[in-house]
Amino acid sequence: MNVKEKIKEQVSVEELLSSNYEIILFNDDVNTFDHVIDTLIYVCDHEPLQAEQCALLVHYTGKCAVKTGSYKELEPLCSKLLEADLSAEIQ
Repeated sequence: MNVKEKIKEQVSVEELLSSNYEIILFNDDVNTFDHVIDTLIYVCDHEPLQAEQCALLVHYTGKCAVKTGSYKELEPLCSKLLEADLSAEIQ
């Protein structure tokens, strides 16, 4: 017996317009682990363990999403990361 269901999902216009973005932090050969960790704690409000894990992921995989939110929320944070000489962008 085959049963077919159609599911209709309701999504508000507000949800569509405020889609989530991520700050992606990229690996570089310049910054120390301590600098990256301290900057993530200060700028992104990470807990020390979370910042350390992100730094390790960046080091071993080349990049890591360090913060999610709306573009408007992330733009000043990404600017602070760039000012701290980290490689980051909003995607």
